[in-house]
Amino acid sequence: MHMRSLREKISFLTTGLVILAVLLVSFASAHFIRKNEQRKSDQLLLLLCETGERNLEYYFNSVQKSVVKVSAFAEADMEGLDDEKLAGHVERVGDYFDEIASKTNGVLTYYYRIDPDVSKKVKGFWYTDLDGSGFVPHEVTDITKYDTQDTSKLVWFTVPKYNGEAIWLPPYITDNLDVRVISYNVPVYLRGQFVGVIGIEIDYSTMAEQVDSIRLYSNGYAFLSDSEGNLFYHPRIDVSNLNEETKPDLPDGAVDESTFLRYSFQGEEKEAVWLPLSNGMRLNVCAPLSETEGDWQKLMLDILILAAVILAATIFISLMVVKRIVKPLEQLNEAAEQAYMGNFEYFLDYDKDDEVGRLTKTFKLMASHMRDSIRNLNKQVYVDALTHVKNKGAFVSYETDLQNKIDNGEDNIEFAIGVFDCDDLKYINDHYGHEKGDAYLKVASHTICGVFQHSPVFRIGGDEFAVILRNEDYENRDLLVNQLEKAVMRINSSSSDQWEQVQISYGIAVYDPRHDKAVSDVVRNADRIMYEHKRQRKKLRR
Repeated sequence: MHMRSLREKISFLTTGLVILAVLLVSFASAHFIRKNEQRKSDQLLLLLCETGERNLEYYFNSVQKSVVKVSAFAEADMEGLDDEKLAGHVERVGDYFDEIASKTNGVLTYYYRIDPDVSKKVKGFWYTDLDGSGFVPHEVTDITKYDTQDTSKLVWFTVPKYNGEAIWLPPYITDNLDVRVISYNVPVYLRGQFVGVIGIEIDYSTMAEQVDSIRLYSNGYAFLSDSEGNLFYHPRIDVSNLNEETKPDLPDGAVDESTFLRYSFQGEEKEAVWLPLSNGMRLNVCAPLSETEGDWQKLMLDILILAAVILAATIFISLMVVKRIVKPLEQLNEAAEQAYMGNFEYFLDYDKDDEVGRLTKTFKLMASHMRDSIRNLNKQVYVDALTHVKNKGAFVSYETDLQNKIDNGEDNIEFAIGVFDCDDLKYINDHYGHEKGDAYLKVASHTICGVFQHSPVFRIGGDEFAVILRNEDYENRDLLVNQLEKAVMRINSSSSDQWEQVQISYGIAVYDPRHDKAVSDVVRNADRIMYEHKRQRKKLRR
């Protein structure tokens, strides 16, 4: 009977242990990489969805605020319900509504409809802007031809009337225009009596442009639905031409209540994230699993190949070499665990030219690549694509940081917020095209950045910028305002084309802890000063 030597036993034992260790490290690394990559893709989808949700909510809120302003004006202006007083009231509301609607992006129609039970003679008004050239009066719908107790008809009128509250309505074909819109409607009352409905209809295509701007990877996209699986907008399906019989149903997995979803659509496995919108819709951001999981699958294959090489090599190495390999493998295992926890700032000092060294180098390169990718994506999320200044999401982050300092009771917090509105953008877009409008915004952004060189500049809306002034710029804010006006005069005097000039209305508000409880109070003050400045400038230009 052949007796195995101690060397053979140790060799078999150490080889088996090394094989086991290498297998464990390799599969653990692959598992950690997969989990981390999956978590990263989930975070990217969620971050993109949150950014899109903030942009859409900001847009919907601007429309909602416009309608609320007009309804508040209407209720305050109403003197009585006889036809003569009601006619004068409607005319005044129309003038005010025209001013508000012209400043609201994407408005297709606006209206104020009087309940036929209040007046048979005074019907209200309906203004439309179908070609972008400005609002013109349109013949109002004859409400008396409909049963106003049937909320399935004239939904823009009947639903807010019988609900008794402001409401967003899902997409519908507007009366007489055959255009798909969404609308926000507010009922108007006089001393508790229902008088009529004030509302704005938004062009469906404007909302579609907002959604189309949300993209991830090569084939990721966003779409709008509701909790029942009804599609309101999809970049690859013309929802506007579908009816109840032809519209596709979303897969069951796409209407789950979980924020993170996985489902199959048109034969392709997808990963998605959704967030609710204030108008009852869901914003969904999805991407193919083949793209979200592609990187980690290749990395796993590389790790398995390297592990096989290491396993083959360990059969022929001595116990001392095994001991030397144990330490770097433990470091690599720790690095993989740190990577799984999201920490890529770890130290791997094994740099020998062997299998473990190459695996370590590959792992370090992979970690460096992942770290740089995450940093780059974070930067892109907070940068406006057109002007390359910070975007609305970045402004919210800065605002939150300032608010935390105020809430924590920090002393001597000094800052001011400037809000800048680019006048005439809609006119330039309508008369010269959106390309010239983009050029106009770039000139305005460059001008603002050139003056406020030591302060963060944000694009917080289509034609609106903001600046947070602290330290030196805060102390010299009056001087900087003078420099801005001089810069605008210099640009306008040297440029003949309107889109190469710049017309900026601005307002700068200083944080006063005696009156301002929140950063949003300062923003509102700056916004109010800006609109007053805009009004004064309009008077001068007339």
